Amino acid sequence: MSNLLRETQRKILERDVLAREVQRRQQAGERGVFTNGCFDLLHLGHVRYLQEARAEGDFLILGLNNDAGVRALKGAGRPLVPEQERAEILAALNCIDYITIFAEPTAGPLVQLLQPTIYVKGGDYANAGSDQPDTSRLPEAKVVQEYGGSVRLIPYLPHHSTTELIAAIKQLPERSSK
Repeated sequence: MSNLLRETQRKILERDVLAREVQRRQQAGERGVFTNGCFDLLHLGHVRYLQEARAEGDFLILGLNNDAGVRALKGAGRPLVPEQERAEILAALNCIDYITIFAEPTAGPLVQLLQPTIYVKGGDYANAGSDQPDTSRLPEAKVVQEYGGSVRLIPYLPHHSTTELIAAIKQLPERSSK
């Protein structure tokens, strides 16, 4: 196994190990940033979002929805990429320091355990006409606010979603195998 592959795989942690690491770093004065999502079919919108999230603090933690969670959120046929592969692809990004896979319907319990200084989500989770989080769609925001953390919303990059990418792929003409 190459050093790069080992380094990538070292970023993927079980939640109890991750909790100890986050606590250690935050007690040392570092600001942990947490975000979560499905990240099925990595695209430019994801990369820019993750880079901006990382810029909010000293280290970035990604909570990755497991396969069953993605199916529940996105429907049959999803995810296209299995959870372990999604985790490894994302761990290869320099902006991500840690990844953990979660099975709960929301990342709320994971956020409660880790208590990151800053919780980040996309601007599409804002209340209409506001820059404040819509806590009915983003229950993790309430958890963060209860322990005194900050919630930041990053502007959504229009026309860069996995759903739109899948739709574009479906529109590709069939190639004959002749």
